[in-house]
Amino acid sequence: MNKEQFTAEVLKAEKSLYHIAKSILKNDEDCADAMQNAILSAYQKLHTLKNEVYFKTWITRILINESYQLIRERKKQVSYEDYLDERTANDQTVYSELYLTVQKLPEHYRVPFVLHYVEGYSVKEIAGILNLSESTVKVRLYRARNLMKERLNGEYGYETC
Repeated sequence: MNKEQFTAEVLKAEKSLYHIAKSILKNDEDCADAMQNAILSAYQKLHTLKNEVYFKTWITRILINESYQLIRERKKQVSYEDYLDERTANDQTVYSELYLTVQKLPEHYRVPFVLHYVEGYSVKEIAGILNLSESTVKVRLYRARNLMKERLNGEYGYETC
């Protein structure tokens, strides 16, 4: 894969990468940092990509690793000013109830949920990206759906069929 092909593939996957980063990280700036680090890392390790058909899955795995790395680094220290700025920014941002409900899911349910229902990855692809068995992915998707259903039913009083 040459530089132009890499750029084209990254641009095609950009929106998807953002959604995946946002499912792990709350802050838009952190999402941008994780995406930038993942793209740089992918470019530097492009020679390790065995099959270009799996580029999107490969870069998604790199992005997930970068996102978790960012979380580990940020846990070490947060200034009081940053904490206050983040709280103020979050209070002023308006999100849909569905988005907020998805964000309230535990991370081990939220990431597969976003990969499957927002980004359209298959169970098999998610299993490969997250290094899980297919049955574990299916269970997590089932539990995430049930949690979403419970929370949305409680919030809006909808009845399920």
